Amino acid sequence: MRVLVIGSGAREHALLLALSRDPSVTALMCAPGNAGIAKVAEQLPVDIASGEAVADLAVKVQADLVVIGPEVPLVLGVADAVRAAGIACFGPSAAAARIEGSKAFAKDVMAAAGVRTAHSEIVDNPAKLDEALDRFGPNWVVKDDGLAAGKGVVVTTDRDTARDHAAELLENGHPVLLESFLDGPEVSLFCVVDGETVVPLLPAQDHKRVGDGDTGPNTGGMGAYTPLPWLRDETVTRIVDEVVKPVAAELVARGCAFSGLLYAGLAIGREGPAVVEFNCRFGDPEAQAVLALLESPLGELLNAAATGTLDQVAPLEWHDGSAVTVVLAAEFYPATPRTGDVITGSDGDGILHAGTKIVEDQVVSAGGRVLSVVGVGPDLTAARDEAYSKIATIKLPGSHFRKDIGLAAVEGRIAVP
Repeated sequence: MRVLVIGSGAREHALLLALSRDPSVTALMCAPGNAGIAKVAEQLPVDIASGEAVADLAVKVQADLVVIGPEVPLVLGVADAVRAAGIACFGPSAAAARIEGSKAFAKDVMAAAGVRTAHSEIVDNPAKLDEALDRFGPNWVVKDDGLAAGKGVVVTTDRDTARDHAAELLENGHPVLLESFLDGPEVSLFCVVDGETVVPLLPAQDHKRVGDGDTGPNTGGMGAYTPLPWLRDETVTRIVDEVVKPVAAELVARGCAFSGLLYAGLAIGREGPAVVEFNCRFGDPEAQAVLALLESPLGELLNAAATGTLDQVAPLEWHDGSAVTVVLAAEFYPATPRTGDVITGSDGDGILHAGTKIVEDQVVSAGGRVLSVVGVGPDLTAARDEAYSKIATIKLPGSHFRKDIGLAAVEGRIAVP
């Protein structure tokens, strides 16, 4: 099987490494890739937002399977173009990708499917903003209704902060989604989905805030760990049965069946799981940790979903132990990052590239989240130790990372209400 992966982040690097362990995968290509991906796959230029360009490339390289990593090409219908060219594609149609591309659409699907989620309200007129804010609080959750790479969300107890964020979104022409605050720890559950067939992966927890102790602004994700010692297996089963399967069935009923990776972000509160958001692709940085523990062949799994045979795949097998991802970010991230600095120590095992490129035979920073460092061990403490020992060997001027990824779980400070 010749596999073409679309994207250039650490998520795609993790996908390629996992695919390289599948004996059925005979060739790996990535477009456009990054400095680290160059070591595991042939790199090719492409405009990932162009369905025509991606489909043409897939035909040219004789790909048997195309795996689309990021959400933007999925929302723009790139998977539709690849399938129209007669090539199997892991990734939902544009119609199904609205589950991430439009939070209003996702809320409508969840309401029809009877899935618990936060109470919400769309505001598209600045004149109605103050009145709407008065119906929420004392914790305000303010979101960009469209794609925002995880950074369009403000959660605050300060009404002025909430109002300023909402007003800025509206000024830029973006409808605002106000939500009630959900209690309980958050969980990311990835499910490979083909119509109404759902295969869950290991649950993970992301760390969105830039600073230790969940301080500072939201980012695209500063680290993650899996599995979750505080989450019962029965709760994962409940999430699949009460959340993912009903949503998958509702999308089938609407004529936009989901095929690809359906990511449920949830809060596990007193009344059980409630959805914070859905995404239409693997999450980053959770994918880096989850895929590090996958023992089953990934190419076979993704191809089954892409070809309508997911119901015939054997139960997934996982390595024992835990995995932790720690993100090394550039100076000033999540604001405009400093780029172009030389990175040393970035070529070891478990060091996945995101915002990097090669300049004059040196690896330099080229984005906000520069590297994902993955540690694996027999338990969460050992996995953390390995990740942090690796990150200590990397040098990037002005870079920063969180030092507490998974620490609350290790110390027993996370509990389901």
